[in-house]
Amino acid sequence: MPSQSEIDRRYKNIRTAMKRDNLDALIVCGNQYAGFEGAVLYTSGFEIVHRYVYVVIPLDGEPTLVFPREARWIGDKARPWVKEQVWPDIPGQWIREKAQASSWSRVGVYGLNFIMAVRDYRELANGNFDLIPFDYQFDMTRAVKSDEELAEVRDAMNIIVDGFWDLVAAYKPGKTEAEIMAPAVERFFARGAGPRMMNILLSGSGGEAEAAFKVPGNRVVKEDDLLLYSLEITGIGGYWVEFSRPLIRGKVSSRTQAMADAYPHAMEAARKQLRAGELAANVHRTVNEMFAKHGFALGHLSGHSIGSTMIEYPAIGAKSEVELQENMIFSLHPQVVDQDGKVCLYTQDTYRIGKTEGECLANVPWQFYSGSESREQMTARS
Repeated sequence: MPSQSEIDRRYKNIRTAMKRDNLDALIVCGNQYAGFEGAVLYTSGFEIVHRYVYVVIPLDGEPTLVFPREARWIGDKARPWVKEQVWPDIPGQWIREKAQASSWSRVGVYGLNFIMAVRDYRELANGNFDLIPFDYQFDMTRAVKSDEELAEVRDAMNIIVDGFWDLVAAYKPGKTEAEIMAPAVERFFARGAGPRMMNILLSGSGGEAEAAFKVPGNRVVKEDDLLLYSLEITGIGGYWVEFSRPLIRGKVSSRTQAMADAYPHAMEAARKQLRAGELAANVHRTVNEMFAKHGFALGHLSGHSIGSTMIEYPAIGAKSEVELQENMIFSLHPQVVDQDGKVCLYTQDTYRIGKTEGECLANVPWQFYSGSESREQMTARS
C-alpha cells in the first residue's frame, strides 16, 4: 500500500489536470482484462479480481468506488483507501444520478474508448452533462514516477528477469512452447504477479519467427526454431514491466541475422536518447531510421510509457511530440519485420528516463540464447 504522502501526490496531480480542463469530476475505469486494471489500483488501492470497477473522483470531496452489484463479494473491499463504496445494479445509472444531483456539467472519463462497459455508457450518455475523454491527460499526471513507484518498478523487473533465467534453463528442443514458458510463469505467480501478466510468443521454423503473436501452446520446438517470448508482468505493487530476448539452439537464417546485426545498435542509440528534454518522436525516428538502413521496417510503435497500466501515454511513435521527463518509465519494443511483413525479430526492455541518457532496468545482454547460459556467467560478462 502506498504511503499517505504518495496518495496525496497522486490526487493533487490528477485534480490539477482536472482543473485545467474544467472538469467537475473524473470517472476512472478498470476491468479484469490484463493491463486495464491498473488505473483503479492507482487511484483507490482496490485490486480487481473479476469484472470491472469505477473510481469516481469529484474535483472537491471524497472519491467513491462504484462496483456492479454482481461483484459485491469479488475482491477485498477492506483493502482500498477509498472507503465510500456502492454496488448498484447498473453503475452508470448511479453515476449519472450522482452527477445530476451534484450539478456536474463536465465529467472526464479515463477508459472511455476501451474499458467502460457499454451498459454504463448508455446511462451516462443520457445525462445532462458532457462526457470528456481524459485518457491522455490522466496518463500524463502519472507518467513521472515517484521514488515509491520506482522501487515497485525495480522489484517487478527483478521478478521478470528471474523468470527469464528460469525460461532459459527450461529451454530445450523437444519440449513444447508452453512447457518452456511454464517455469517462468510459476516464478511470476509465486512472487506476486497473480493474474497481472501477459506472456505471449513469436516463433517459427528455419531460424525465423513469424510476425504474428500467439499464446504458447503444444507446438513441439525444434532445434532451428526461433522463439521470442514476450514477458509482461507486474509485481505485488501492480507496476508493469516488459522484457524479451531471442532463443534458438540451432542456426538463425540470413534474414534474421541481418535484423540481428542492427538490433543492439538501434537499442543503444535509443537508450542514449531516452533523456529529459528529448522528444519521444525523436527516439522513434532514430530506431526506425537505423532499421530502415538495413532494409527493414517496424511492425508498430517503438514503445510506450508503462506503469500501473500496461500501456500508457505517451507513446514512442512518429507523431508523439511529447517532451520526456526524468523518471518516466518506458517499454521499448521495436518489432522489426521484413518487406513482406511475414518474418520478424523482436525484443523488449524497460527503461527509466534519466537526466542525460536512459537507464535499462535489466542487466541482460542482447544476444541469441541457446539454453546453455547462466545468469552468473552473463552478469560476469556484462
